[in-house]
Amino acid sequence: MKVGLMGGTFDPVHLGHLLAAERAAEAAGLDEVWFMPASVPPHKPHAPRASAHERLEMVRRATADNPNFRVSEYELERGGTSYTYDTVAGLVREFPEAEFSYIVGADMVMYLPKWYRIRELAALVRFVGVARPGFILRLEELEPSLRERVTIVPMPLMEISSTEIRERRRAGLSVRYLVSASVLDYMEVNRLYET
Repeated sequence: MKVGLMGGTFDPVHLGHLLAAERAAEAAGLDEVWFMPASVPPHKPHAPRASAHERLEMVRRATADNPNFRVSEYELERGGTSYTYDTVAGLVREFPEAEFSYIVGADMVMYLPKWYRIRELAALVRFVGVARPGFILRLEELEPSLRERVTIVPMPLMEISSTEIRERRRAGLSVRYLVSASVLDYMEVNRLYET
């Protein structure tokens, strides 16, 4: 079984995340995409605004209508800083029959050489880089052993960010059509990101 892993803070999960997962699954022939909310992401200076439980619930709601999407609590249960290598190594041990790919934004592809234990990580997974129109990617700058582990997938331009959603909520503005209806309902009932 081919599994795409989509990690992130998902604070909150939005339609851009869902479309990226769908396009990556189609282009890379993935059977499933597992969404994995991070406990403490190593590259983000601030803690998530929503709690781990709230972020997990929003991801569950956002992915519920796609039978090929799963939600994994793996990083949340482990706690601490969520390094991709540690997560993937644990999943490979737990699911030896799965062939894993890690889905990232194309902008992160060029930062892969800086990732924690990248050589060992690249031996365990392939990378699927989701590229929006106009993004210039210089794969030739990556060392060949890493470059051959990367597949680039085109994605339509969708300028949506979790930061923008939080800011709009704080300002009392609509985030309809940026998040799924079920996520919007959850945010409104729980008054997430309002202050």
